[in-house]
Amino acid sequence: MNKKQFIWNEFYRPKVIDDFVGNDIIKNKFKEYIKDGNIPHLLLYGKNGTGKSTLAKIIIKNIDCDYIYINASDENNVDTVRTKIKSFASSIGFKDLKIIVLDEGDYLTPNSQAALRNLMEVNSKYTRFIITCNYHNKIIDPIISRCQSFEVKPIDKVDVAKRITYILDSENIKYDLKDVAFLINSFYPDIRKIINETQKNSNNSILEINKDKIINSDYKLKILEILKEKNTKSYLKFNTIRKIIADNSVMNFIELYKFLYDNIDQLDTDAGDAIIIIAEHEYQDSFVVDHEITFASCIAQLIKIIK
Repeated sequence: MNKKQFIWNEFYRPKVIDDFVGNDIIKNKFKEYIKDGNIPHLLLYGKNGTGKSTLAKIIIKNIDCDYIYINASDENNVDTVRTKIKSFASSIGFKDLKIIVLDEGDYLTPNSQAALRNLMEVNSKYTRFIITCNYHNKIIDPIISRCQSFEVKPIDKVDVAKRITYILDSENIKYDLKDVAFLINSFYPDIRKIINETQKNSNNSILEINKDKIINSDYKLKILEILKEKNTKSYLKFNTIRKIIADNSVMNFIELYKFLYDNIDQLDTDAGDAIIIIAEHEYQDSFVVDHEITFASCIAQLIKIIK
């Protein structure tokens, strides 16, 4: 398959630690782990698209180990821990070390995390866990205490620009640096999103962007604008927001709760009441199966108190 048919995010994902950009303290520590061929339990946390999953994959590709990769946003219940994870952790492996990567670990329910902490301790001689998450505070203290925790921070915009132009040059795409800067400013610090948008807007060997379309494509801004509308009936606001959520296949509602909180002053309502509504639903998000229903409930209550 020609490389141009690949998803750029995957094709250009760093495969070795030296190719990982930024976070030098973490890079140096991970070099030691790879050199020794051994790691402790790890907790990697930080914003979307900063490289947490990439670091986990670099480890499992460069240490001689058996491994299993689990996306906790899809498999977050206690049965996954008691069956799939426990079975792998306690079985005899082909290598001396086994690594379990739990991506998006903040989606694990509290019961799942409680079951996980015992597995981490009982099987620690031959099995290590790498847990990635966006929100450090959603991981229970007993798990945090069993891990070495690292915050993966967003890299400098200049370094992002260097990476994007490297990809464009490698793909023989003509571009204007102003367009590259616009994409970075629009989606920073989510490098994954920036690369995806760069590929999406690269056609016929030219990077061409429609700034208005990109702005309108930000579903979070669209939801905020709908909530701010003065002369729209409540049921129309609610139905339009539900359609936006469905059209954008939103999976992570925690980002939306944080966005609404950050922009609460733009809503014509009592900020205290609105914050309580957002906080209650963000908390409930950790315990429910259908996160979309919980967010819809939050929107319905916000619409009621917006003037």
